[in-house]
Amino acid sequence: MQTDFAQKQAWLPMALRILILMLAGLLVFYHLTMIYEFWAGQSLSADGTYNAVQAALRLLIAGSLTIVVLGKRAGLWMMWISIGGLVATQYWAHFGGVHADFTVGRHPLSYLKGFIIPSIITAAFLMRLRITS
Repeated sequence: MQTDFAQKQAWLPMALRILILMLAGLLVFYHLTMIYEFWAGQSLSADGTYNAVQAALRLLIAGSLTIVVLGKRAGLWMMWISIGGLVATQYWAHFGGVHADFTVGRHPLSYLKGFIIPSIITAAFLMRLRITS
């Protein structure tokens, strides 16, 4: 029989799962939209290599987030590697020779906001694992 405290906390794993699903769904939709725009010819840059790397990383992000939603811990590793790579390409555009409109007038630290939602997803995922095991 569960204790009174455990019964009151029974809703938490489901709430965390819903939070993960919503945030991951938002990011998957965003990144798939950006991939569609790339294939439609609306690229972020005139550099074809840069655009192809960005599209590949966005595809990896969408795939890894799908794995996270399915509850696989390996998806977290894939998510962080691919999002880290995407942020690295944004620094490549900012400090490198890539001409991209999104770099104009941006502070170099502004690209780090790309880690906010993945951090929330990771915290919710790990908290759900800890509660349910």
